[in-house]
Amino acid sequence: MMSEETMYWIIWLIGGYLCGSVPFGLLIGRLKGVDVREHGSKNIGATNTGRVLGKKWGILCFLLDVLKGCVPVLGYGIWSGLSGGEDLSVLAQLMWLGIAVVAVCGHMFPVWLRFKGGKGVATGLGVLLGFWPILTVAGLIAAITWLVVVNMTAYVSLASVLAAGLLPAVSIGLTFAFGGSWQNAMVFGLLTGALAGAVIIKHRSNITRLKAGEENKVGWGLKGKKLKTLSDN
Repeated sequence: MMSEETMYWIIWLIGGYLCGSVPFGLLIGRLKGVDVREHGSKNIGATNTGRVLGKKWGILCFLLDVLKGCVPVLGYGIWSGLSGGEDLSVLAQLMWLGIAVVAVCGHMFPVWLRFKGGKGVATGLGVLLGFWPILTVAGLIAAITWLVVVNMTAYVSLASVLAAGLLPAVSIGLTFAFGGSWQNAMVFGLLTGALAGAVIIKHRSNITRLKAGEENKVGWGLKGKKLKTLSDN
């Protein structure tokens, strides 16, 4: 028979996926009368939302996408008493990490959009921030790396790939720095490695364009182009 703890964990898993699957980029676009999936890179993420609708809307989408990753992970951590713990049992870690995985999967593969979602960068940052304290710090380091690379190169895709690739090593190092065991380091390393892998795979077309020198640099608004609004359909 299923234990009460397992039953509640499954409920949190479902809630985490549904929270992560909220397509804020699409919803913001609809409020503006535009379907972001028909413009720019045709992605529902913050970068394309900003490219299509303008910088402030891209920032709003980014913050909301971060929040939808952070809320279920931090919420489960507080509810289960795991937040703030350094030397957690492997099972407790895996159960907590499961909430993070489904939240990111919700963004990448939302059931509402036939499983065609975003690339998981902002939501991935959100789930990392929800793991207090070890992965919170790792997430902040990744975010700083992302900002530095974007400011230096103006390539959001390059910044996302480099920040993701940095995560596993940083997470493992911080686990030991915070007094965690090698088992803790292994589990956190596997999670961040899987997250980094998913982000990099989602950016494979961007990587191809970067190699060919054809990748678009960051810019806000499709200047000079008339957007087809929902009312035009």
